[in-house]
Amino acid sequence: MAINCGIVGLPNVGKSTIFSALTSAPAEAANYPFCTINPNVGIVDLPDSRLDFLVKTFEPKKRVPATVEFVDIAGLVKGASKGEGLGNQFLAHIREVGVIAHVVRCFENPDIIHVSNKIDPVDDIETINMELAFADLDTVEKRIEKAQRSARVMGKDEQKKATVVLGALNKIKPLLENGQLARNADLTDEEKAAIYDCHLITMKPMMYVCNVDEEGMEKGSPYVEQVKKIATEQGSDVVVICGKFEADLAEMESEEERLEFLAEIGLKESGLAILARAAYKLMGLATFFTAGSDECRAWTIHTGDTAPKAAGVIHTDFERGFIKAEVYHYNDLVEYGSEAEIKAAGKYRVEGKEYIVTDGDIIFFKFNV
Repeated sequence: MAINCGIVGLPNVGKSTIFSALTSAPAEAANYPFCTINPNVGIVDLPDSRLDFLVKTFEPKKRVPATVEFVDIAGLVKGASKGEGLGNQFLAHIREVGVIAHVVRCFENPDIIHVSNKIDPVDDIETINMELAFADLDTVEKRIEKAQRSARVMGKDEQKKATVVLGALNKIKPLLENGQLARNADLTDEEKAAIYDCHLITMKPMMYVCNVDEEGMEKGSPYVEQVKKIATEQGSDVVVICGKFEADLAEMESEEERLEFLAEIGLKESGLAILARAAYKLMGLATFFTAGSDECRAWTIHTGDTAPKAAGVIHTDFERGFIKAEVYHYNDLVEYGSEAEIKAAGKYRVEGKEYIVTDGDIIFFKFNV
């Protein structure tokens, strides 16, 4: 799975505004559809208070956070799966991302054009999901034909693989025909692996991003409740953001100024920080740290990675020549205050090749090449 998050939605729902605030790299944002044709890509530092604590503790020369890659994909419209509004090009961009953040407009503003001329989050979500489902349906139908041919003419091993593929696709096809998502199909792990190369869009993890106005941010919005109901039914997460507020916040010159502005309205952090962490989690990622006087760094791994895999993120030689990992957890440092006290408490551990790295581990690797 690609380690990035695609931002999708109908035109003029605030995708590019949110992307620009996220990355502080302005994306073209104009008040008409298809302003963004080529996808914008931005790398976002992952906000992490644990890294901040490590920096205060070790006072390193360098601080290096984990990052998340976001891709701003142009607005889809009804008929995109049939090529409407440059739909085929846009759908291809969505296939290349790991997870999807579906931005839904949850505010009224007559000065900002809506493609359907009304604010209706339920209809907007159905439109996007229907187009993604129909795009996947075309892929599934072509793959079924291929698998059927393989089952007839190939050897026994290939026939067996084709049978597994057909079993998975025949579970998915009826869902897509009804505009539902492929990830709702009851597939075995073997079946999921067998159809991975189809790169179905609706198999990708998705979260909803409700773009509200400032009133909606302060008082809540009935539109947001509509989105949350759909998300609950689908098992998806929801993040609520005021794109305009986040854009204004991003333009402030210093971090201190931004924090003061947030404090004035009773917030500890921006909605974009919450969005970045939600995307990171949705991609199945975790963080371990290396810490010392030279550098405190957050490293990104997949949840469930072993110690040698984590070492390989730093350098391939570390994985190839892995000997052991000296490990303690961030929570231990908070509780005991120093590595010396952690060792005295028996919380400093030596782990081998089978150790599964835990999010928040602080690790020193030993290797020999």
